[in-house]
Amino acid sequence: MKKMAALPSADWEWENATAGAAAGLATVTFSHPLDVVRTRFQVYDGRISNVPAYRNTPHALFAIARSEGLRGLYAGFYPAVLGSTISWCLYFFFYSKAKQRYLKNREELSPGLHLASAAEAGALVCLCTNPIWLVKTRLQLQTPNQIRPYTGFHDALRTIIKEEGWRALYKGLMPSLFLITHGAIQFTAYEEFRKVILSSKAQENENPLATAADLLDSVDYATLGASSKLAATLTTYPFQVVRSRLQQRPSTTGVPRYMDSWHVVKETARFEGLRGFYRGITANVLKNAPAASITFIVYENVLNLLKLSRKEY
Repeated sequence: MKKMAALPSADWEWENATAGAAAGLATVTFSHPLDVVRTRFQVYDGRISNVPAYRNTPHALFAIARSEGLRGLYAGFYPAVLGSTISWCLYFFFYSKAKQRYLKNREELSPGLHLASAAEAGALVCLCTNPIWLVKTRLQLQTPNQIRPYTGFHDALRTIIKEEGWRALYKGLMPSLFLITHGAIQFTAYEEFRKVILSSKAQENENPLATAADLLDSVDYATLGASSKLAATLTTYPFQVVRSRLQQRPSTTGVPRYMDSWHVVKETARFEGLRGFYRGITANVLKNAPAASITFIVYENVLNLLKLSRKEY
């Protein structure tokens, strides 16, 4: 008992990593079919596309289920689980570590420091996981008519490196780095909304020693997760479209559809206008609002359980 009490809180950062990994797994399992639909909408430009044209999100879900079955709806599921689990694990871990560092000689963090912590964590995760997300995107875009389809995650990695070189694994890295602002906005909004709700509930609660775990329940976490995710999604979605279009598989001649991020922006603006940068936004909102709720419900509850088990030990 004395040994456990002597350990500094920094030694328990694995709790944040474990809670983050569990949250990521639950999120991906629930929302993956909508992720497939969103990716296919994002790359469809109405001109030249390897994916079918869908009228709307429900039509896309039914069409994929009818022509490709459950396998189509869960195309790219393995890299999605792998990437999401690793990403959330690293994200929560690095975010918590950054907050601890910034909290030295401070009583609490300002919104700016919350933003810096989230951005720092996002950059590190982005550099580690871009190859996984690229493979996921390509597997999701495969249709039954695909010429020389990838047979799975590892086959896709080998084929990409063999045919396009290892640098191809980092296609879409630039918009991904810009998408760091998504996590920063989401976590900053989450922290600030959380403070408001905690302050409100603390005033209503008669127990002055009540902790956040005592004051907040799963409904609160769900509301916080969905609202913070929606705020981030609306401001950063065009970067997701640019990234997906860059990560498409080249044609059979080896020529990529887009050369770089600026090429995507110019072509999309020219032929599709502002609407082109928000293709798939409906599927994205349907996927991410409830997914964010699940993520933070699982994260906060797993974290509370781990802390409780530590105290009991």
